[in-house]
Amino acid sequence: MRYLPSSDAIRAEMLAAIGAASTDDLFSHIPEYCRLQRPLNIPSGRSEAEIFAYFRQAAADNAPGFTSFLGAGAYHHFRPTVIDMLVSRGEWLTAYTPYQPEISQGTLQAIFEFQTMICQLTGMEVANASMYDGSTAVAEAALMALRVSGRRGIAVARSAHPQYREVLATYLRQRDCPITEIPYTPEGPLDAAALRAAIGTETAAVIVQSPNFFGAIEDWRQAAELAHAAGALLIAVIAEPVSLGLLAPPEQADIVAMEAQGLGIPVGFGGPYAGVIACREQFVRAMPGRLAGQAWDDEGRRGYVLTLSTREQHIRREKATSNICTNQALCALMASIFMSLYGKQGLRDLAEQNVAKAAYAAEACARAGAEVLFPGPRFHEFVLRGADPAAAQAQLSAEMVIGGLPLERYYPELGAAVLVCATETASKAAMDRLAAAYAPASPRPGSPSAKKAARRRSGTATAGARR
Repeated sequence: MRYLPSSDAIRAEMLAAIGAASTDDLFSHIPEYCRLQRPLNIPSGRSEAEIFAYFRQAAADNAPGFTSFLGAGAYHHFRPTVIDMLVSRGEWLTAYTPYQPEISQGTLQAIFEFQTMICQLTGMEVANASMYDGSTAVAEAALMALRVSGRRGIAVARSAHPQYREVLATYLRQRDCPITEIPYTPEGPLDAAALRAAIGTETAAVIVQSPNFFGAIEDWRQAAELAHAAGALLIAVIAEPVSLGLLAPPEQADIVAMEAQGLGIPVGFGGPYAGVIACREQFVRAMPGRLAGQAWDDEGRRGYVLTLSTREQHIRREKATSNICTNQALCALMASIFMSLYGKQGLRDLAEQNVAKAAYAAEACARAGAEVLFPGPRFHEFVLRGADPAAAQAQLSAEMVIGGLPLERYYPELGAAVLVCATETASKAAMDRLAAAYAPASPRPGSPSAKKAARRRSGTATAGARR
């Protein structure tokens, strides 16, 4: 009765109440050849003890204790245990749409605080109550720019997250909206001339990510100036919100599309995450999703309500601003708790740790002979070429390390390159193992290892001549 509330006796009672002799009578209107005549092909039930044993084994199979150097939009950060303790409270476990504000003040206030902190973090004036994830936030931001500008083209940096670009293309596939890709430079960031050339008279928005997919830091001010000079909006994409603890927020942008996963939301095999759209106040009525607002009643008491929640459930569906009809309230709550715990200085310290870890990892890989691409300023990700990625990962797996993400699938022009992410969770020993695994069989010409070997050979030859 704990997990199966409908016993045989209860089911018999319900059948009798509706005048059915058996369960089969309920489906008598369905032709017999359409009905399954055998038991479902699923395992038989298990006891509670067996279920616990099953999940313990499944957890062990997921290899806890590994150090991960995967990033690419999903980042491993230390999560204070108080986050799970607080979000496990009964007030939050059913954080569904708070249609009835009189009994949802806690949820509404939490959403309001989330919006406020996102605005402080991004430098924007308004933020929504969260969306599904970063990829859909980018696509919805593009649709928002089309509505605001009345134009029909989008220019997107090729250095933006490739899966974000795929979702964007899916959203715009059935619309008369061409997408222009802006190439990246050997240094990593966009080239000003290429950006200027990609913007036409019908370009509604320019989409730029920073730190970009390669970890390189873009110039928001330059991107905004070029976009605005052509009458287009700038959509700033942020896949790693922790970077804003150290980097300047994109205050020059018109719309920010962000993934909040890095703010205390577990990687969780790809979700659920929390996307964000923030913007200038002048565009608030074109923003998708919903907002929680603060108000006062006739007696001066503060309260929170949903406001400007223009979505398809409202009767005039043609007036809806997006397909997004809910928010990731529980994940947004995790992000709010994370930001509250760290505070401004704590978030800055965390960001500095990430920069330092990535700098050490990149230097260690270069010393080992691997080629580190895109030398421009970076946050906590970098691209390298060295040993075969599959062989390197096989070696690292034996040492309880998950290597970087092979990039050939997304950027064939980079060949056997990998994207490596080093957050504060990476130890020096793990980074040294990573560097050893990606060391090429023989040093690349011009690499630090090759130069060191040449110096050693030169020194040996000189010593021999003296002798």
